[in-house]
Amino acid sequence: MEKFKYTAKNASGAQVGGSVSAVSEADAVSQLQKQALTVLKIKPEGSSFLGKSLFGGGDPRPHVKPDDMVLFTRQLATMIGAGIPLLEGLEVQSEQVSDKGFRVAIRRIAEMVRTGSDLSAALGEYPKIFKPIFVNMIRAGEASGQLDEILVRLAEYQEATVALRREIKSAMTYPVISLALITGITLFLMVGILPKFKMIFDNLMASNPKASLPTVTKFMLNLSILMRDNFLVGLLGLAGLIIALVLYVRTRMGEYQWHWLKLKLPVFGPLFRKVAMSRFSRTFATLIRSGVPILGALDIVAGTAGNRIVADAVIQAKESVRQGNTLADPLAQSGIFPPMVTRMISIGEKSGAMESLLVKISEYYDQQVSATVESLTSLIEPMMIGVMGVMVGSIVLSVFLPILKIQQLVTR
Repeated sequence: MEKFKYTAKNASGAQVGGSVSAVSEADAVSQLQKQALTVLKIKPEGSSFLGKSLFGGGDPRPHVKPDDMVLFTRQLATMIGAGIPLLEGLEVQSEQVSDKGFRVAIRRIAEMVRTGSDLSAALGEYPKIFKPIFVNMIRAGEASGQLDEILVRLAEYQEATVALRREIKSAMTYPVISLALITGITLFLMVGILPKFKMIFDNLMASNPKASLPTVTKFMLNLSILMRDNFLVGLLGLAGLIIALVLYVRTRMGEYQWHWLKLKLPVFGPLFRKVAMSRFSRTFATLIRSGVPILGALDIVAGTAGNRIVADAVIQAKESVRQGNTLADPLAQSGIFPPMVTRMISIGEKSGAMESLLVKISEYYDQQVSATVESLTSLIEPMMIGVMGVMVGSIVLSVFLPILKIQQLVTR
């Protein structure tokens, strides 16, 4: 469980504040809405960077590299499966982990286990390192006596998640780098090179009274001089706009709108939706297979959805399940989940094969993500080349047109 600080309005319109314990931010909002509160702002307690720096709050290291977490989980599963006691396994891991903060956390967890604490309770003391899905699956493994199997499932889940993240990163890296290069080259030509031609063209036009600059050249010259004279102001304005957008996206309303926009983007929207479906189905399947109760599993799925729109749909579905209804119907009504997903979940509910069908959904969307990434890469490359060609071509054309025009006048 994690604590969240909130600011909200009550039924009478008065602004109130406080904190609430929940497994995720979406769950915290759901709890507050049940109390007839309208959430204005919510964030994890103690999330202030300044507060952590000055007062030393939080974990020794709030975030651990995914690869380090996969290695820790896989090795611990192997040792426990080989019959090595849990405490000894933790002590070995505390010596092998390269990250200092992670090493300190594992040592403290081992000490808590030594004094009689359950592993799940000890892990729960480090919510920034061990997410709710990790803690809850370990708790289920302790209850069932299958801790080694649960750790193997966790490692497989983490490996699949890391692979998916890398695939998305590879899909985004090329267009981002290409866009940065195009922007840099265009700015260099417009601000550093093109204004220098103004005096040359003015002299050429003065020596040839009948000549006049082409419209394209006039436009590009005026634009380049405007950019040169206001470069610093424009740069500061752009930086201010980016900072304002980042701060707005961190608000509840801004985050909601940004996540909605991500799902609706023309090129990348389908990819983000497929990633969300893959993450939802894989997490849900892993939790159900590990024996986590469905309501708790839905809470964790909402917290790990990675998209506010999907998380809200899952929380609403959880409330429907709590009232004795099916899971598939509210997910279908949300309009976020594709018909294939909701129909397969409906079949799983009726047949009792929910886990296997969720695994099939995750495998299907993993394949779809890979195919989409490949198609995007092949689509974006010619688009970027075309954009660069148009921008650079316009600048080159604006330089050569006056020269060609004057040459024609001279030859006459």
